[in-house]
Amino acid sequence: MKIYTKKGDSGTTSLVSGTRVSKSDPRVELYGTADELNSAIGVAISFLTTDSKLKDSLERIQNLLFELGSELAGYKKKDDSSCILEEDISELEKEIDLWQESLLPLKNFILPGGSSSSSFLHVARTLARRLERDLVRYKEEGHDVFAENLRFLNRLSDHLFVAARYANFESKIPEPEWKSRAKGK
Repeated sequence: MKIYTKKGDSGTTSLVSGTRVSKSDPRVELYGTADELNSAIGVAISFLTTDSKLKDSLERIQNLLFELGSELAGYKKKDDSSCILEEDISELEKEIDLWQESLLPLKNFILPGGSSSSSFLHVARTLARRLERDLVRYKEEGHDVFAENLRFLNRLSDHLFVAARYANFESKIPEPEWKSRAKGK
């Protein structure tokens, strides 16, 4: 199988249905952002400590994001339900609660940074927020959007925030705190 087909040279691509659309089509933007998010998580995983408690969770999320990207590209399950299940959202919540038990309560805003894995998890968090905003906009334009997908992305960005904090905790690297110039140090 050749990796290049030349079919997209004119600025179009095929959705799962075979329909050709512009590469600027909102659906292409959506599944492209899901792919960016997935890639950022992959980079974060590559920097985790070898005994990290985050790896299995993040790999599970990568698989879910691949399915979500396929759904955004037009793939539909036979029962026309979301690929994201309520259990997927509950699992994110359980992991957030579990990891937070080891973390100091936040008393200040933190800046993205610390370990490499934490930094990339913060990048992933912002990509999850962008995908969520874009999916809301797509819904507001009158397109059908599964409620589970919006809840999943909302919870995922929280999950990635806590995972970024936990990655610093595992690496024994302090979280960079925001220092306001207006409020003084």
